[in-house]
Amino acid sequence: MSTIVEQLADFAHAADLASAPSAVTTESKRILLDSIGCAVASTADEAALRGVTYAERLGGSGGPSTVLGTALRTTVPAAAFANAELINALDQDAVLPPGHVTPYVLPGALATAEALHSPGEVLLKAIAVAHEMSFRIGQATDYLRDIKDGVVTVPKVIGYSSTLFGAAAAVGVVKGFDRASIATALGIMGATMPTNTQRAWMMHAPSTTIKYQLAGGMALSAVTAANLAELGHTGDIWMLDDSEFGFPRFIGTQRWEPASITDRLGDQWRFTQFQAFKPYPHCRVMHGLFDALRDIVEENDIVVDEIESIDAWGESFVQQPVWVNEDIRNPRDAQFSMTHGLAMAAHRIPPGPQWQTDAAVHDTSVLALMGRSHFHTHPDFAAALAADPSARTTRLELRARGRVFVGNRQYPKGVLSPDPDTYMNDEQLVAKFRHNVESVLGEETAEAIVAGVFDLENVPDIAELVRLTVVS
Repeated sequence: MSTIVEQLADFAHAADLASAPSAVTTESKRILLDSIGCAVASTADEAALRGVTYAERLGGSGGPSTVLGTALRTTVPAAAFANAELINALDQDAVLPPGHVTPYVLPGALATAEALHSPGEVLLKAIAVAHEMSFRIGQATDYLRDIKDGVVTVPKVIGYSSTLFGAAAAVGVVKGFDRASIATALGIMGATMPTNTQRAWMMHAPSTTIKYQLAGGMALSAVTAANLAELGHTGDIWMLDDSEFGFPRFIGTQRWEPASITDRLGDQWRFTQFQAFKPYPHCRVMHGLFDALRDIVEENDIVVDEIESIDAWGESFVQQPVWVNEDIRNPRDAQFSMTHGLAMAAHRIPPGPQWQTDAAVHDTSVLALMGRSHFHTHPDFAAALAADPSARTTRLELRARGRVFVGNRQYPKGVLSPDPDTYMNDEQLVAKFRHNVESVLGEETAEAIVAGVFDLENVPDIAELVRLTVVS
C-alpha cells in the first residue's frame, strides 16, 4: 500500500484542473492576484525590505526571478525568500487553515515558474495543489482554534510548518517532476521541516518582528527540498505514516488524524470552502469588529474626538500577550494589538499600506484612542465556532454623543459563509489590489496584471506577467 507521502505525490502529479470544480481555478487565480498586491504594497515596509536586502545577499542580482514590486532580479531561492517576506509583511495576505498558507507555498513556485518561463496553467495547478495539500495536512494536526470541553484551547506547540509539504510539491509541479521525484521532495521536506514557533511568539510581547514564523525562511526551505530531490537526494517517504518517530512527533502536534489528508484525495477539493481574503492589514481575529466599527462611524459620521470609549467582544482565546500588547514600537506590533487596530479602524484610514506607515502607527490621536478601547471575550464565541468553523461571533459598542452605538457580526468580510455579503467578490478583490499597488505601479500596468491573472491558463509565459511588477 502506498504511503501518505506517495499518495500526496500521486495527487500532485495527476491533478487536473480541467476536471476540478471551477472554484479551484477561480480561487487559485484570486490567491495569486491578492498576493501580488500584498507584496507590492509592502515594498516601503522596513521589515519587508530587510528580506529584500537579505535576498540580494543570498542570490545577488541579475538572476532569472523577480522580487515583486522592485527592480531586483535574483536567483530562484533568493526571490522566493524575498517574495514570501513581502507577501506576508503587512499581514493582509490570504488565509486558510491552518493559518497563513500562501506566503509559504506560493513564492517558490512563482520564482521557479518565472525562471523556467512556464505557462500560466502550470503555475495555476501548482497553486491549487499547494493549498489543497496544506489545508488537508493542517486538518490532521493541532489547530489554533481547537475546541476542548467547549473551550477554544491553544495548543502548546503551534505553527505553519505543515504547509511546506504543499510548498515543495508546488515547486515539483512547476519543474515537471514525476511521481517518484515529488515523493522524494516531500520526504526531504519532512526531514528538514522548520520547527513550529508560533506559541512562543504569542506569549512574548512586544513580540519578534519575525512574527509567527519567518515567511522567507519557510519558502526557501521548500525550494531547497525540491531542488535537492532533483539533484538526487532521497527522502523519507514514511515520514507521515510514522506517528511515533515521524512528522507528528517531531512537529509537536498532539492531534494526528491522517485520514483528513487522504480521504477522497484527488477526487474532492476542500480548500476552496475555507479560503479567505483579508480586507485589513491586521490580524484576522479583529476583522469582524473592524467591519462593525467602520460601519458605525461612517453611517453616523462620528469623528474620533467624539468617541468616549470602544468596547469589543470577540475571539475567546486571544487574551495572550501578543494581542493585548499596547507597546507599539513598529508596524509589526500594530498588526496584532487589538486596541491599536480598533483605533486605526475608527480613524477611517483606508485599509492597506496606509495603516502601517510610521505616521499612522504612532499618530497621537490613534494612541490616545487605544487608551479608550477595550477587548473582552465574547461569551458565545466557542459555541458558534463549534457549530460553524467559519463563524467569528463579535459585538462592538461605541459610546459617543451620549449614546451607545452597537454592531454585531457573525462572519467577517472575506470569508465564504451563509451570509453572501461576507464573500469578497472579484470586484472587491480587484479594488483591494488596485489600492495596494496604486502608489507603486501605474494604472495601466495594474490593469494588465489583473487581466493576465484572470486569464492565467492562457498566459504562455509567466515571466511576462511577473515582470509587469518590476519598478525601475
